[in-house]
Amino acid sequence: MVSLREDLTGTNPPPPGSGIERTGMLDAFAHDTREDVLVLAMFETRTWDLGERQLFQLQEKLNAYVSFILDGEMKENFPHLLGKSVRIELRTSHEPSERALGFLGRARDQLALQHISLEVVVIGEVTPGEGSCCGGSSSDLGGCCGGGAKGHHHDEPLTQEPQGSCGCSH
Repeated sequence: MVSLREDLTGTNPPPPGSGIERTGMLDAFAHDTREDVLVLAMFETRTWDLGERQLFQLQEKLNAYVSFILDGEMKENFPHLLGKSVRIELRTSHEPSERALGFLGRARDQLALQHISLEVVVIGEVTPGEGSCCGGSSSDLGGCCGGGAKGHHHDEPLTQEPQGSCGCSH
């Protein structure tokens, strides 16, 4: 089963324009220097009652993230981060449905074979424009966690570099 944890800081809303329905985008990418791990976060603020469409969007978003990691785009854009552990986080406002958790558990098992971890973080209800992103700002340049690549389209080259510790509770 995939692990669920809660973000207790209450300061980690998703960047504007992010979400699993935007399957070709990386929502957030940061180097957490405390754990020396690269964190790729995807966000879902909708409830998990949209059925097959929502599960398909989750699958496609996850595929885009895995492709970014394994097909060389991450290495090409950030060669100095090569060899770091990688964690994909699904940061969601609501606990995923049983079907979504089943899918995520199977995906976690497959990703573990590639030395990529997958976690679900419940961030609670989010009011648009409320709070700050990961304890920092969600500026257009810095992205969530100040980590750059916010709103990166998977088919476009990255121009922002992840910076420092993200200040998140993970």
